[in-house]
Amino acid sequence: MTDRKTELAANLARVEERIAAACAAAGRDRGEVTLIVVTKTYPASDVRILSELGVSDVAENRDQDAAPKAAACADLSLSWHFVGQLQTNKVRSVVGYTDVVQSIDRARLVSALSKEAVRAEREVGCLVQVALDAGASGRGERGGVAPAGIEELADLVAGSPGLRLDGLMTVAPLTGEYAGHERAAFERLMDLSTDLRRTHPAATMVSAGMSADLEQAVAAGATHVRVGTAVLGVRPRLG
Repeated sequence: MTDRKTELAANLARVEERIAAACAAAGRDRGEVTLIVVTKTYPASDVRILSELGVSDVAENRDQDAAPKAAACADLSLSWHFVGQLQTNKVRSVVGYTDVVQSIDRARLVSALSKEAVRAEREVGCLVQVALDAGASGRGERGGVAPAGIEELADLVAGSPGLRLDGLMTVAPLTGEYAGHERAAFERLMDLSTDLRRTHPAATMVSAGMSADLEQAVAAGATHVRVGTAVLGVRPRLG
C-alpha cells in the first residue's frame, strides 16, 4: 500500500468512526448517512485511491478543476456532486459529469441546467441551497436562497425537464443568528426539509455538515455530510 493510500485509509477510518458514533448517539442507523468526500484542489490520483477504499460519492466546487478530473476518472463507479456556486456559462460542462448539483439558488440556473440536461439526455439531481444568513437581498454570503424562497425554486426544479428535485443543502453560516450555532442551523434545515416533503415527498436528501461539524449535522438528521479536510488533509493554498 502506498504512503498516500495508507494516509487516506487511516483518515477515512477516523471519519467513519466519527459518523458511526454520531449516528449511535442520535439513535440513527449508520446506513442513513452518506459520506461525500470533497476532493476539490486534490488530484485525480487521490480520487482513484478513494474509490479503491470504497468511497462512492465525491464533490467538487470549480468546474475548471472538476471537469478534467471527472474525465480522468470516468471509468470509476462514482457519483459526482457539484457543491460550489455555479455560473450559467459553466452549466453545459457541469452537466456532462455531475450527478447532483447541490447549489441551486436561482431560477436562471434551473433553466440553464434543464436545457443542458435535456440536450445531454441526462437526469441531474438538484438540491436547493438554503442560506440561513440571507439578508434583505434574499441571498446568503456563500450563495443560497432565503428560506422564504425555497418553495418557488423547488417547484421550478420539480417541473423542469431533465432535473430531479432531491432535497436541500446548507452551509453553516458565518454571520447572522445561526453563526456559531451549527446544531441549531442544521435543525432549522431539517424543519425546512419537513415542510418541503409535504409537497415533494421524494425530496428526502438533506446535505449538511463538514469536517468540523459533521456530528451536529448527523444529530440534526442530515442524510449526507460533505467532508474534505478530515479525509484528504489541509488543502494546499491556491496560487
